[in-house]
Amino acid sequence: MEDLIVITYPSEARAEEMRKKIIELQSEYLIEISDAVIAVKQEDGHVKLNQLIHTTASGAMMGALWGAIIGTIFLMPLAGAALGAGAGALSGALTDLGVDDNAAKQIASSLQPGNAALFLLVRKMTADKVLDALKGTGGMVLRTSLDRQKEQALRDALAGVNAPAAT
Repeated sequence: MEDLIVITYPSEARAEEMRKKIIELQSEYLIEISDAVIAVKQEDGHVKLNQLIHTTASGAMMGALWGAIIGTIFLMPLAGAALGAGAGALSGALTDLGVDDNAAKQIASSLQPGNAALFLLVRKMTADKVLDALKGTGGMVLRTSLDRQKEQALRDALAGVNAPAAT
């Protein structure tokens, strides 16, 4: 089961810095995330999503590769690559993996202009080590699907409060 954690920050740069920190923790095998999306409320009120995985681009690349391979069979590799890239981009754009874009935009619409929210979809984590790494980094927990004890431990860690970590 995956847990959704939404943490707000005063700027997009700070949220991006924290996403990089989470990805570093993932490379150390302390946390496993499915997705990490940053939603920024712009001055005009619109919400911009900064995805970790760009399904449209990856779909276009894979479609171009497979289109070129199949096009070579019919002696039309460039036409096959072009058609494959278009089909791949379309299928990538229609695919939504991880954090639901509409839900992220709806939640981020409650932010102040200029603020950002980091949406993490966490598969599993070593709670005590992750909380130690996040201790005092700031941010405010907006929403989670964690139980109350784990959520409070996360809030305390972000605030830099020494509290027993939840397991």
